[in-house]
Amino acid sequence: MSLLAASHLSQFYGADEVFSQLHLDIPAKARIALVGPNGAGKTSLLNILAGIDVPTEGRITKARQARVAYLPQRPELAGAHTLWQEQLKAFADLRTMEDQLAELEQAMADGRETALADYGRLQAEFERRGGYVYETKIKRALSGVGFAAADYDAPLPRLSGGQKTRALLCRLLLEEPDLLLLDEPTNHLDIHGVEWLENFLKSFAGAVLAVSHDRYFIDSFAAVVWEMEAKRLQVYRGNYTAYLKQREERRVRLQKEFAGQQTFIAKEMDYIRKHMGSRWTAQAKGRRKKLATMEKRGKILTAPRPRGVMKLDMSSDARSGDQVIATTDLVIGYAPDKPLAAVPDLRALRGETAALIGPNGVGKSTLLKTISGDLAPLAGQARLGANVKLGYFAQAHETLKADRSILEEILAAKAMPISAARDLLGRFMFSDDDVFRPVATLSGGERGRVALAKLTLQGANLLLLDEPTNHLDMDSQEILQAVLEGFAGTILLVSHDRYLIDALATQVWDMTAGQLTVFEGSYQEFLRRRRLEEGKIDKQTDKKPAAYADKKHGLNPYEVEQKVAQLETKISQLESSLNAIGRQLSAASAAGNAAKVGQLGAAYARDEAELEAALAEWGKFLE
Repeated sequence: MSLLAASHLSQFYGADEVFSQLHLDIPAKARIALVGPNGAGKTSLLNILAGIDVPTEGRITKARQARVAYLPQRPELAGAHTLWQEQLKAFADLRTMEDQLAELEQAMADGRETALADYGRLQAEFERRGGYVYETKIKRALSGVGFAAADYDAPLPRLSGGQKTRALLCRLLLEEPDLLLLDEPTNHLDIHGVEWLENFLKSFAGAVLAVSHDRYFIDSFAAVVWEMEAKRLQVYRGNYTAYLKQREERRVRLQKEFAGQQTFIAKEMDYIRKHMGSRWTAQAKGRRKKLATMEKRGKILTAPRPRGVMKLDMSSDARSGDQVIATTDLVIGYAPDKPLAAVPDLRALRGETAALIGPNGVGKSTLLKTISGDLAPLAGQARLGANVKLGYFAQAHETLKADRSILEEILAAKAMPISAARDLLGRFMFSDDDVFRPVATLSGGERGRVALAKLTLQGANLLLLDEPTNHLDMDSQEILQAVLEGFAGTILLVSHDRYLIDALATQVWDMTAGQLTVFEGSYQEFLRRRRLEEGKIDKQTDKKPAAYADKKHGLNPYEVEQKVAQLETKISQLESSLNAIGRQLSAASAAGNAAKVGQLGAAYARDEAELEAALAEWGKFLE
């Protein structure tokens, strides 16, 4: 059953077209990730689906009594009440029932005859709906999104922007709506918070549509990916990994179709030029008319547009010594009487990537600043090895001056001709007059691209990267990851981007309040050890499966891939058929043709049932 659907959806801001003629459907229990370049209109679409904005054109249909909840990127929580009181709003009905139960208890004490029976019925309903455990749910959810018990009584005006986002996210999850719209829900969550959200969504009964740049998060929760690009919406089945593969296959197919049609048109035009005015003029005119008809009906394909992406080069000027980072008896912090952490002796060798992970606020950025020399240690020392040339990417982009233009920032980083600076900025998607924009006017993603451009000028063989993928779109994240994978130097990476960590890390520095633990190995090996310690894996049974155990539903991996491809083709065909039948139904209904409506309705029901069966079978192979 569809919870929300839209047809012919278009949005304009003045003369600027954001997107055009979108058709979409969100069924019950859907898990949809909405992706696309920054500025493609993802937030605009969510605002329309949430009922905040009205589309320029098109129609939205919502199922009767369906409850829709929306987490915007920058939520506004009004009022002077506390964090705990904000979460209680999710259980307003239960709290009303609590008041009614208290009144009935008083009525029983006063001897009212019907009070006992009324109390019994109401108490049973109260218990069935979780009335005795809702406070426990609140505590669990607040903990999941990173709040401590000490935060419960904090007034909302005292919360930071990130804390307000997490507070609203928590309340919306507790409300358990039928459809949850999330705009960048992982932006203000650390790794543990994102993992908690992923686990919550696995058991969440409603549908989810989430805009996210977190590739690992999309891989975990999504069953469908909607890509917004070039003012259109393209649907891909599967998670982020499946989307990447299908998108590339689609790009190659479209390029072949365009090239094939261009070859056909060229041959037709050549025939027309050669034979117009000869005895084959009639045939030439016929071919010219056919091409004109194709153009009139929009059948002439356009070349697939290249995606606007960064072009990075992190090559190093010199090779460092073998030992790049070494600390001894290091204590970090800003005040001697309040150290953030005592750090075990750390070592990072040339070619290694150390991923520094942990909750927000434990001192990860402080450790980076101490290693870079920007902050003096409270005790001990941090040393860089021989011939180390440092490049530092700060999370808050502190190295950027707000009153400078983008071009001035680049020229301040390295003297070069203006033409060379503009050429460099073009590789980071700043063109024409963009280069003269003041840094103060840039978005987070644009600031990140300027900071990365400056980093490429340093010729560093040691990169200290503090949340380098924050605010970057996923294409830019992919490019940054590929460049870092090929980087010959050493990397110390602070990030919540588990996709990046998984690709790069050779050791993991796990930081918690007051301490840091070093794990030598990949991120997947680190996660496996953590699951063992938490008792989520049985040491006795955690063995590599035999070859025959790799089969799924009696098929080997290749056979599974073929079966999934067949099912996806079938699903696509059935969806196209349903769309066509739907249009015919509308026309037959408008014409009052009852017999035709009956025939088409039966055909629609058959295809719909077949589609549901195909989707169910497809889902089993992806489990």
